Amino acid sequence: MDISVCRTTDVALPDRHIGSPGAVSCHARRFARQEAGESTCLVAWLDGRPVGHAEVRRGGCDDPDVRAARPGCPEINALAVHPARLRSRGIGSALVRAAEERAARRGRTAVGLGVAAGNPRAAALYARLGYRPLLDYLDRWSYEDTDGTVRHVTDPCTFPVRELDRTGPP
Repeated sequence: MDISVCRTTDVALPDRHIGSPGAVSCHARRFARQEAGESTCLVAWLDGRPVGHAEVRRGGCDDPDVRAARPGCPEINALAVHPARLRSRGIGSALVRAAEERAARRGRTAVGLGVAAGNPRAAALYARLGYRPLLDYLDRWSYEDTDGTVRHVTDPCTFPVRELDRTGPP
């Protein structure tokens, strides 16, 4: 498995192999943020096919309470491994570590991520990787459905944080 920064030629592949809700690709929106210098999109590849992704948002979580509790803490966003049969094989852990390394190289001392209250498997992974809960919040996001309707989503989440040492992750 390899992890690389998403390139222009890669944007359509996660949509084809991993999927994205709505008419406008979530991967394309994330890539646009990368092109604007706001984030870095990471893609996990297995046998030349994308099997996971994560976005490192330099400005941190959109939630104002999270930003106030931990100013300047970058967020690992949209971490996913697909198809499901590939989960628990280290792909998600490798994406998290790659994101941590990027944050550490930028001089950040911590990194956080949102985990939905209904996703105990992900919460257990993050705890094993050294993430500790900072606070609970409501993650609010939206997307345009294929019929043009804008769908608004609110997910109860916890924002765990991992402190990074000066040399980066272990």
